Amino acid sequence: MAEAYIVEAVRTAGGRRNGRLSGVHPADLAGDVLTGLVSRAGIDPGSVEDVVLGCVTQVGEQSFAFARNAVLASSLPITVPAVTVDRQCGSSQQAVQFAAQAIMSGTQDIVIAAGAESMSRVPMLSNQGSGTGPISDRIRQRFGVRGFSQFEGAEMMASKYGYSRETLDRFALHSHQLAAAAMAAGAFDREIVPIAIATAEGPDLHTVDEGVRPDSTLEKIGTVKTLVDGGVVTAANASQICDGASAILVVSERALKDHGLTPIARVHAMTVSAGDPVIMLEEPIAATQRLLQRAGMSIDEIDLYEVNEAFAPVPLAWLEVLKADPARLNVHGGSIALGHPLGSSGTKLMSTLVHALRRRGKRYGLQTMCEAGGIANATIIEAL
Repeated sequence: MAEAYIVEAVRTAGGRRNGRLSGVHPADLAGDVLTGLVSRAGIDPGSVEDVVLGCVTQVGEQSFAFARNAVLASSLPITVPAVTVDRQCGSSQQAVQFAAQAIMSGTQDIVIAAGAESMSRVPMLSNQGSGTGPISDRIRQRFGVRGFSQFEGAEMMASKYGYSRETLDRFALHSHQLAAAAMAAGAFDREIVPIAIATAEGPDLHTVDEGVRPDSTLEKIGTVKTLVDGGVVTAANASQICDGASAILVVSERALKDHGLTPIARVHAMTVSAGDPVIMLEEPIAATQRLLQRAGMSIDEIDLYEVNEAFAPVPLAWLEVLKADPARLNVHGGSIALGHPLGSSGTKLMSTLVHALRRRGKRYGLQTMCEAGGIANATIIEAL
């Protein structure tokens, strides 16, 4: 089977809700990342055969063929097609897998996988509209619920695995500490595309993740109210609302030769799985187990893991069940500190993972994330 290579991987620095990126139209935000990607890769923009872009809240400024609008706002020519993907929080990780599948099948040679979400301008759940909502009476009756809630799912996970509020808060603090250390060491410099913004002081470039709190303490995190009465999950030990975009260039071996490109990684294995839609957030465990089996690998052979920190119980349970090494998990911090721009998070985490592997001289990285409805993507990449 043909190989799918990653030539370049970039992201914006995260923007807080109503923060520095909130003045940028999401199509322009995505377009700037596409432009930055092809520029850094040194490839003719016209050679791109497709753009697969993840976005969760496809309404308002993120509606009407959003991926196509991102292309029109970029340096790519109008001849480049695009499609928008919604697999909830895993949308752009799925975009990578779709791009890799296109390359491996021989259907295409150069595909961009990307994601974008402006949660300031297009609030989460604003696409659900009126009527009875997306969950029908038949589904409610089948599962005995009024609806599906990720907040309740996070509480279910914390209860199932016996995680206390303090355990979750300590994990959150560690995420901020790792992210702050990574920023201080310049670990994100290679992956971040500067975004031109307007501020009260005049034009500026957004280059620093806005949500990281270097001065955070366990005491400060402990003052935040729980999301559910009597629960242990809070906004401080869950992912931050975030604006951002990210993109990865995936190509075939023929494209490497024809365009004189140098790969930085290879897509080694990938899968997607689905399970209980009520607890919902536990599925990365099963997806990882399936992926390792398909790849013929053990968790000990994976050098670094990126497990999305949607809520602190998710990576904690993943570590516990997989018997994985905590020192290899989210080594530059995760979404609790850096933010979770929904449809962008898949390619955002993969950009960080690719560059972290190369920076540390490591080989294999595994990425997985929980997704609404009890779905999870899992991907193994090999740094080159």
